[in-house]
Amino acid sequence: MRAATKKNGAFRARLLTLLALLIAAFATATPAARGATSTDPQAAYLAARLRTDPVYVTDQLPREIPRSTAPDFAKLAQRTGVPTYVLVLPAQATTGVGLLDAVQERLGKDGLYVLIDESTVTEAKAYGVPAPAEDAATVAFYELPYDAGPLRSFERFADAIAQGAEKAAARAEAAREKYGEGDEPADLYIGPSDRENQSTLTGMAVTGVPLLMLLLVPYVRRWWRRRPGAAPRKQTKGESKSSGIWILGALALATAVAIALTAPLVFDQTRSSASPPPRAIDLNARLDRVAKGLAEGPVYADPESPRVLDAAQLAQLHSRIEKFSSSKGGGPVFVALVPQIYEDESQADEEAFAAAARDKLGGKDGVYIVADPLDGYIDVFNYGLGLDTYSAFFDLPESISYGDAKSDEADDHLLGERLDDLMVILDKTARTDEPTTPGDPYPVTDPIAEDELRPLYYGEFWSGLFLGVLAALLFFGLAAAVLGIARTLLRRRNPVPLPTSALPQVSPAAPSLAYLRETAKTEIRAMTTAFGTGETADARSLDRYEATMVLVDEASAAGGSGEDLDTLRPAALVVIIVLARATRAALAGEDTTRCCGVNPLHGPAKSSRHVRVSSEGSRRRMLPLCDRCLNDTAPNDYPALLLTLPGPDDESERTPYHEDDLLSAVPEGFTKLGRKVRESAHVH
Repeated sequence: MRAATKKNGAFRARLLTLLALLIAAFATATPAARGATSTDPQAAYLAARLRTDPVYVTDQLPREIPRSTAPDFAKLAQRTGVPTYVLVLPAQATTGVGLLDAVQERLGKDGLYVLIDESTVTEAKAYGVPAPAEDAATVAFYELPYDAGPLRSFERFADAIAQGAEKAAARAEAAREKYGEGDEPADLYIGPSDRENQSTLTGMAVTGVPLLMLLLVPYVRRWWRRRPGAAPRKQTKGESKSSGIWILGALALATAVAIALTAPLVFDQTRSSASPPPRAIDLNARLDRVAKGLAEGPVYADPESPRVLDAAQLAQLHSRIEKFSSSKGGGPVFVALVPQIYEDESQADEEAFAAAARDKLGGKDGVYIVADPLDGYIDVFNYGLGLDTYSAFFDLPESISYGDAKSDEADDHLLGERLDDLMVILDKTARTDEPTTPGDPYPVTDPIAEDELRPLYYGEFWSGLFLGVLAALLFFGLAAAVLGIARTLLRRRNPVPLPTSALPQVSPAAPSLAYLRETAKTEIRAMTTAFGTGETADARSLDRYEATMVLVDEASAAGGSGEDLDTLRPAALVVIIVLARATRAALAGEDTTRCCGVNPLHGPAKSSRHVRVSSEGSRRRMLPLCDRCLNDTAPNDYPALLLTLPGPDDESERTPYHEDDLLSAVPEGFTKLGRKVRESAHVH
């Protein structure tokens, strides 16, 4: 029986291979270019959905736009006064050229077609109907802050359409000019860290303000009465010192009560996002869809995303899976070509997604492969098969897991070739009686409660009470010092106060040019001391040291010296700091290859993650992160932590560091950064 089963499996494998070769030969005869995604299946799928319902809301964004909001979008679409077709899709899934044109062509109906992503109306076109689509989209973009949410954005869009072409054009121009003048709309929501700040501030005010009244008012009164040149004050009959103390105490208590009662009215926010709480059906919709597809076949490609596997690649993958399934110690392989987005049910956690999909399949054992068609990342998980996958999957080449420069340039991320390479590794994986499994995935945040803000009188409020006492004492001390100085000046009868200056407080995210110069000098001295004679230096430290000295030599050639870096621009100073620290780390034997991609001055990177580096929009970048950015930073706080460089003429004009050509190589590691330095200096 085993021999017959093996023979049948081999026959099926040969048949699939032959079919793949025939399909490949046909595909090469067609004008479609290899390595490019196709929007045809995507557009056809979306057109079919719109044919059933003119409003289609994706099931891949339940944390931001639950599918249950579709009736709300449909109700708003009726305001336009023209047939309106709405597509709500992930931002990265809508980057295909001419998606709306392709959908309209397949649907074959005139009307207003609107494309919406996680945050706003991204594109709108009118086909055969009088509708100011572009002006209405401009109104929605410029009149609302980035956190207004897609539903409010579409509402503003529909209202502009209903006003007509003339009013919509005037409104769009006014909004564009207002935005260009720097008058951007204020954010509508706050984040958890903002609520913590509010709680801290409230606690400080509740204790700090009354205490400061009790300390400062009597002190100022005494100072005023005893100031030099003041006339002696006669105490009136019946005046009591204790009466003033009681009145002041009552006022301080009333102030504390007033602050406690007023603060919830001022800080009245209850949610950190415009997204409504998803329902269970919203959170399970995509998983049910994927599980149904995997139950019908081992490969499921998300129809909402551009196609990344052509027919030949798909047939080849099926053949590989069939071969592995029928091999000794093998088993089922499930491939989910599904985007992993922070707003999805699994919060972009591939392991949580794979575990949930497995549960939907009734707990079937097998190898679960999650391949993101939008970003091109591949993750593999073994559930229950007799495979020694710890070393095989843990040490999976980055060219397969994350891709390389070639795959980054390809529209399809070369997923077909990389999945084929992965199946080769899977075939060679050692068999074992005790399979290695990923275990339980790390729990994701509760999607229903994640946008709910904590109560104002919670958490940091209690520490704020103590900080308020310290702040009151500190302010009182400063006030006493200032009044003491004033008393001395009055005694000297010098009406001109002494000049004062505040110590500069340099933020690590926005360092001044002076700060960068001093830090670079310090790091050069530390690196030179650690490097010594270089007799024990390895290739890594030598490479980083030489790249650092290329920039130091540039300063010397421009008329400076190793201690005079005034001729270098801010980007070069940052590179010196990063490479000098990397040199010392290499000399110390530390295995650091990259620094923090949010702020290179933070130090070595621990891991990589998709982060949003701009407060405008929701596009993300995969960046290496330091321990602080990885574990102690909320998603909305990354744009504020991004390193910016001072302008050449005005330091207040800040530029994100990654826009500089020299620093653009920082997220790629110290080796590529050193190579970039040599290329810029024409040194080989």
